[in-house]
Amino acid sequence: MSGIVVIFDFDKTIIDIDSDNWVVDELGATDLFNQLLPTMPWNSLMDRMMEELHLQGTTMADIEQVLNRVPIHPRIVPAVKAAYALGCDLRVVSDANVFYIETILKHLGIRECFSEINTNPGFVDDNGKLRILPYHDFHKSHHGCNLCPPNMCKGKVIERIQASLEGNKRIVYLGDGAGDFCPSLKLLEGDYMMPRKDFPVWELICKTRHMVKADVREWTDGEDLERVLLTIIAMEDTKNNVDNTNQLFDCKFETIALEALPKPLYVPH
Repeated sequence: MSGIVVIFDFDKTIIDIDSDNWVVDELGATDLFNQLLPTMPWNSLMDRMMEELHLQGTTMADIEQVLNRVPIHPRIVPAVKAAYALGCDLRVVSDANVFYIETILKHLGIRECFSEINTNPGFVDDNGKLRILPYHDFHKSHHGCNLCPPNMCKGKVIERIQASLEGNKRIVYLGDGAGDFCPSLKLLEGDYMMPRKDFPVWELICKTRHMVKADVREWTDGEDLERVLLTIIAMEDTKNNVDNTNQLFDCKFETIALEALPKPLYVPH
């Protein structure tokens, strides 16, 4: 069993697009979305959009069909399966919603790889309408973080995960958006931050590299994500004398010597 906890953002990390925008665009509600966007927080807006789509006759089956055809890089699923086979504890921390994420992960056949999904609640009500609620109920109280949107502070989720870990566990965090900057500041020395190059969190880290204690390894696409993530896992397992050769073969992955793997890229200071 590996001593690594791999935490994935979802939108533009596991999948290649923003799931909220994808659903709205694919269901033909972009104009209404753009009209309402300046009037309310994003999370509240998505709940409102689900109400509007329901009134227009959109069914849950329609939404599921849209979710099942989201764009995803072909190396993401193998990367997730490989990390899981190597004994890593995989989790999701996302500002999407649980209905979208569960639907997509099940369709991809990798839901069972994740021990935990931390995201905004999403459920089908008695009228057959999808409801999307905030992770932190900002109508009652603010989470107190000025870096994050009112509905979810990912940094607080990371702190909770850190407090729950036993032994010498290392965290690898993968993300792309500005909302992934706060959790990057919570990571400790010995952890790894994997920001997507040329995306908002990468740009923020480049400007404030001294604030991030974790080892920063950038990635560009699904192929790069797979290479960098598996390199980190191999290095950490080598340090801890963990032999995962059989798991790699079980996952139908070719075993590659660590020194043969391309060196990961680093975010500049």
